[in-house]
Amino acid sequence: MNFHTRKWVKPEDLNPNGSLFGGSLLKWIDEEAAIYAIVQLENSRVVTKYISQIDFVSSAKQGDIIELGITATHFGRTSITLCCEVRNKITRKSILTIDKLVFVNMDRDGNPIPHGKTKIKYIEEQFEKEDDNDPRKN
Repeated sequence: MNFHTRKWVKPEDLNPNGSLFGGSLLKWIDEEAAIYAIVQLENSRVVTKYISQIDFVSSAKQGDIIELGITATHFGRTSITLCCEVRNKITRKSILTIDKLVFVNMDRDGNPIPHGKTKIKYIEEQFEKEDDNDPRKN
């Protein structure tokens, strides 16, 4: 699982019980997962199609630093399926897990289109590709 995004739990993120409001966390997850899908599919037009059961394992409180982990688990013809874990950055204690988030690749008119991807693209691969095309490096 790749943990790229970190969030600092602030007062405006809390529910009346003084812990992290689930709605704030879900907003962060949807945004992070959409960005991950955009990068993987190389298309800024993706939409959230499905989010499976959300398992809140523990809570976070004001001042905690949490990190969001996202990994691609399946590439469909027009979709990408991801899984997610959110954990406390310091203690590594799991806060939430989601087994399936499905995003669909769209064209300009909002229709699903094939993306042609079959495996996770890591950022290092993108930099290697860019370096290969850089005339200053050859």
